[in-house]
Amino acid sequence: MAGDTLITLDDVRAALDLPVFDAAAAQALMLPGTHSATAQKTANSRQAGVLVLLFPVAGELHFVLTRRTDNLRGHSGQISFPGGRRDPTDASFVETALRETCEELRVCDPAADVLGRLTPIYIPPSDFEVFPIVAALDYKPVFQPNPDEVAEVLNVPLAALLDDNRKRVEQWPFNGVLIRVPFYAFNGHKVWGATAIMLSELEGRLRTVLSQNMPR
Repeated sequence: MAGDTLITLDDVRAALDLPVFDAAAAQALMLPGTHSATAQKTANSRQAGVLVLLFPVAGELHFVLTRRTDNLRGHSGQISFPGGRRDPTDASFVETALRETCEELRVCDPAADVLGRLTPIYIPPSDFEVFPIVAALDYKPVFQPNPDEVAEVLNVPLAALLDDNRKRVEQWPFNGVLIRVPFYAFNGHKVWGATAIMLSELEGRLRTVLSQNMPR
């Protein structure tokens, strides 16, 4: 299920609204060896909102990822969704995700259609609980990355999530030992960790909906 698969916004809505779906099992497919699926958030854990922003390119849905600049204090150089820490004045995680996307990429359209949410995940190394919001624009935005935060903008076809050739596993050294790290290979980059875990849930939800829609 990949290649010529055309994913619509209706498919995405249905995927996010599945009445029964094992999100933890879908996320676990991209868990690196250092990440525990049962890790509990701390009493002082912080909260963040990130945006899975969908938009059309030549009739095909894409989503945006960013490569963080090397001088950022946390997760420098890594690939992530636009987003960041929830501000006390934010009314919701939707507001957080949209505000942070505006600050990072200058995409500030209040008409963005919020389609739903993915399952929040807790990231032990940074002690953040992340709330992923999925929204769509009906046009391809012009990204103007904030040079203090964003080194590169990646436009990725949503259907690429269904291409098993994009998924790899390597052994990486951490603290003197090799650990198993699964990742997506997009645009010459390795997308791993929390971002890959969230994408894996979205992939699993889409596969479920698309398989239900296949002719029998």
